[in-house]
Amino acid sequence: MKRLFKNRLVLSISFLAAGLLNLSSGVDHARAGAKGVIELYTSQGCSSCPPADELAEKYAQDPDLVVLTLPVTYWDYLGWKDTFAQKKFTNRQYGYAALRGDRSVYTPQVVVNGYDHAVGSNERDINRLVERGSLPVNIEISLSGPDIKIDVEGKSPVSSGTVWMALLQKSGTVSIGRGENRNRKITYTNIVKEMRPLGKWEGEAMTLQFAKPDLMSDEINGLAVILQTKEQNLPAKILGAASWMNKGS
Repeated sequence: MKRLFKNRLVLSISFLAAGLLNLSSGVDHARAGAKGVIELYTSQGCSSCPPADELAEKYAQDPDLVVLTLPVTYWDYLGWKDTFAQKKFTNRQYGYAALRGDRSVYTPQVVVNGYDHAVGSNERDINRLVERGSLPVNIEISLSGPDIKIDVEGKSPVSSGTVWMALLQKSGTVSIGRGENRNRKITYTNIVKEMRPLGKWEGEAMTLQFAKPDLMSDEINGLAVILQTKEQNLPAKILGAASWMNKGS
């Protein structure tokens, strides 16, 4: 499904209020040095999206990839309001399109490493984009007791960027009652519940450490960290990424 892109939309991502994160105790380390980030833009109201949603679940099994599902809002008028969609994800997708100079956005769409895109169900094209891309900056997430620690390596003279954290729901199944997918039950993987900026990276090694929230939200059971550049105030290429999932979820 395709939506016409009439105006170059300047993306503005606001600072989000702190959320509640469920992380297990003990020590756990994310696999550092992910080779690619796959962002899936999908909608519960899009009849062509379920194959892409299934493919995202497959990609999420690869420890070398960070997979994010970001449901969009622009198909809600078709009769079913997406229960995971957020306007900020719609804006993010439009921001990528504006930076590339595209005239449209569509679902299902995959954006790889913050720039290149492909139809979200086209495994061959997605694999090609992942293989030809790279993430030059290594990131590692470690958890010990009450703390979260994020290490970002120095990589001068690579461009500066912002470190973002995405809070994730590992899996969510929705019974859709109306619209193009009515009477279908669809499972979504690594659903982004919130994205928040953690700090600016200027090409030198940096460590971010903060306490885990005291309470948990049952639906949030993982996180991803991405280091992303910005051009023309729009989201641009991703330089590094890592993810962590609560093994008990």
